[in-house]
Amino acid sequence: MSDLTLATAQTIIAAALVEAGKLNIKPITVTVLDAGGHLTAMVRQDGSSIMRPQIAYGKAYGALAVGTGSRWLNANAESRPHFIQALNGASGGAIIPVPGGVLMRDEAGKVVGAVGITGDTSENDEACAVAGIKAAGLNADTGA
Repeated sequence: MSDLTLATAQTIIAAALVEAGKLNIKPITVTVLDAGGHLTAMVRQDGSSIMRPQIAYGKAYGALAVGTGSRWLNANAESRPHFIQALNGASGGAIIPVPGGVLMRDEAGKVVGAVGITGDTSENDEACAVAGIKAAGLNADTGA
């Protein structure tokens, strides 16, 4: 698989929501972006706060921007805050440098897009993203 389809994005979202239910977490918002950073699908659970779509997008967009999951961005925000500040400035403020943005790779390792999830802890957000990606038969790159 090399291109992200709407059906694949819907599979990812459905599985992420199932995982959120298993973890019994707060309402989440899930975004799925293609490899070019274009929104393919987004779902906001009832009760999810108003900025969640932008945050979820920023997590996924950040992962695509640097070519690895947003956990890497988080680590660099701590060790090199000037770099993340400059990166966020260059992106027009579009990057959210915390875990929950996970790259999707096909079996050959090619990036096919990214998932961004927000609503609970970054660790739970990331776990839901990974579950969704795996349910779609893709490999998850958290940036760890």
